[in-house]
Amino acid sequence: MEPAADARALTAGMTLREKVGQLNQRLLGWQCVERVGGRWRTTATLHEEVERWGGLGALYGLFRADAWSGRDWDNGVRPQERAEVAEMVVAEVRSASRHGIGPLLVEEAPHGHQALGAALLPVNLAVGAAWDEGLYAEAAAAVASDLRADGVHLALVSALDLLRDPRWGRAEECYGEVPALAAAMTSAVVTGMQGGGRSRLLDGSGVGVVLKHFAAQGEGVGGRNGHSAQIGMRDLQELHLPAALAGVGAGAVGIMAAYNDIDGVPCVANAPLLTGLLRDSWGFDGIVMGDGLAVDRIVEQVGSPLSAAATALMSGVDLSLWDTSFAQLEEAVALRPDLERVVDRACERVLAVKGQLGLLPGTPRPTPVAERARETAVLSHRIAARSVVMLPGTGEDRVREVLPVRGTGEWVVTGPRAHDVEAMLGDYVPPLAEEERVSIAGALVAESLESEASFAAVDADDVSAFAAASGVVVVLGGSSHRPYGSVFADNGASAGQTAADCGEGVDLSSPTLPDGQVEALSRVRRAARGPVVAVVLAGRPYVLSDVARLADVILLAFYPGPHGGRAIADLVLGRTQPVGRLPATMPSAPGAIPVRADERMSASDVYHDVAEPVLWPVGAGGGYGQVDGVQVRALRRAEVVVVELEGHVIEGEWPAEELAQVRALRRGGHTWPRAELVAWRRIRAPQGTRFREHLEIPLRDVLLPPSERAPLARATTDLVVSLGSSRVTLTLADDA
Repeated sequence: MEPAADARALTAGMTLREKVGQLNQRLLGWQCVERVGGRWRTTATLHEEVERWGGLGALYGLFRADAWSGRDWDNGVRPQERAEVAEMVVAEVRSASRHGIGPLLVEEAPHGHQALGAALLPVNLAVGAAWDEGLYAEAAAAVASDLRADGVHLALVSALDLLRDPRWGRAEECYGEVPALAAAMTSAVVTGMQGGGRSRLLDGSGVGVVLKHFAAQGEGVGGRNGHSAQIGMRDLQELHLPAALAGVGAGAVGIMAAYNDIDGVPCVANAPLLTGLLRDSWGFDGIVMGDGLAVDRIVEQVGSPLSAAATALMSGVDLSLWDTSFAQLEEAVALRPDLERVVDRACERVLAVKGQLGLLPGTPRPTPVAERARETAVLSHRIAARSVVMLPGTGEDRVREVLPVRGTGEWVVTGPRAHDVEAMLGDYVPPLAEEERVSIAGALVAESLESEASFAAVDADDVSAFAAASGVVVVLGGSSHRPYGSVFADNGASAGQTAADCGEGVDLSSPTLPDGQVEALSRVRRAARGPVVAVVLAGRPYVLSDVARLADVILLAFYPGPHGGRAIADLVLGRTQPVGRLPATMPSAPGAIPVRADERMSASDVYHDVAEPVLWPVGAGGGYGQVDGVQVRALRRAEVVVVELEGHVIEGEWPAEELAQVRALRRGGHTWPRAELVAWRRIRAPQGTRFREHLEIPLRDVLLPPSERAPLARATTDLVVSLGSSRVTLTLADDA
């Protein structure tokens, strides 16, 4: 039988309590196992829950290790123990179920598994800066193999949020501000983790993906986490839905409903969104999971836990997360017997996913493939290296004279983040093993031993060292790190005061560098006789106007992960070149935020005190190789527009790797147009050679639909093509 048919048959034979039990994952998994006498065993917490429901729907965070869980290398589940612990939990739940149904083991994996010794990737904002969905799909596939080998079934993956405001602490979880880029990366992560047609679920090499957060969470007013998204349906459709639609198209088995409301309606209570759009229009056949305690949060709004549970269920939520109200669906059915049909439908969906993962009786139980941790680490390093963005400072005309560091010379590295390993990791990460802890300063010093130039780490106040050095690298930036003992909200977000300046629960009114960092850079600038390179670690688009004024060159690294130190050292020393490009607009002043590339009206010349609110646009960044003589033309052929690009790479030591972007500005309609990114291409060519590339763009992405045209208007489209420092605008008329 097919999983859906198996699910229907099983549901028909279950009691109401058993069905409701399949819709809950109330427990924190790390509280369900304990080590006694050197061996792991399940706890009374798990026993009682399993006995209550005659089974278990899902168990969250069995292997989670971080400050919130309190699990570390002393008391957490170690890598070599995970598969055995997972099997122990699954076996206990199966044996307690009359039907032999196993639980879904659900783990956080926003950029790698949040477990001890698990391979981590750079944060999503770094993935976006790499503009390489193929590489990302490879890395996601490797992460999924590691997860499945550990016994995990579902990975909670950040993908659907769009970076609309850099004040938002969760900006690091976004691929950037560009809907098309977010859609491409979402498709890549689903395909990588699940395989085409969910094939990797069946053969035991991958995990199911639950994409979060649906929808428009990045649009919270003022960059405030979980707050209202005050947008119309057009902006919702054009900006925030493309990534979700791409994820559904790629076969994601789960979608997580977000905390925020849209036009006053919380996402977990939004039937038009979760049922009308997601299921009826898009044909989504997986499960909808509520975000942590999101159902309980609407109790105040609707008046009671029973009403909250019924509202979320009827709106389309199938599986809750930590909520107590959803566990009261039995009582809700007693008051509204017709709700049992909705419970049945949700239960069938949960069981169908379990069937695809071998958790139903009689379904094949695939044997997970061997772990690929080493491969994951290599791919993580590659993303880190390809995500670093080189931006001009005061030395805009001589950037390539400053970097890479060549010839003999004695450089120094300093700054508040020079030795800070955690500052490279981002939020939702476990503590690293000691052998993985390599800082930027440590990597520069070690790697320069094989280089003509040498690096030494010096104190931030060592003015004489700055004056004597051939050049100075100053490591600045923020961090999402929350040490053990920090204060957390009930959902694990940061609460109260924290040293972190990014991450969940760490929204800022002014996204500038932490106090004292600009002053530290200024001291270096005044003392240094050689060039000053600023390395900035970030989880959001900071206002870096002062850094650009003080440093000759900036290397912007969106939390590059545990391999970031070595990746940045390689760039500085010229073993690789920077190819990252900005996935989000960098603002020039805090008061002008937010600014975005696709705004319907430009913010330039609006503020009397800030003539240009954009410091660097989406796509900005440079490498050591240079493209010149760019020529562009556009041809209309059948159902596509072909954009042809030609140019050459300047003679020198370095090949060129550039990002070509095509934006479409469609005029002649009822609405103010926005410059939508409709195509991009990585262009690679050896030094001293010519290149020719073409991009095919569907006409539907270029021309204004007839239904959108204003009466008597002539529909035209400006195609704005950017490549390196070249920017060409071509105008197409729709003669249809």
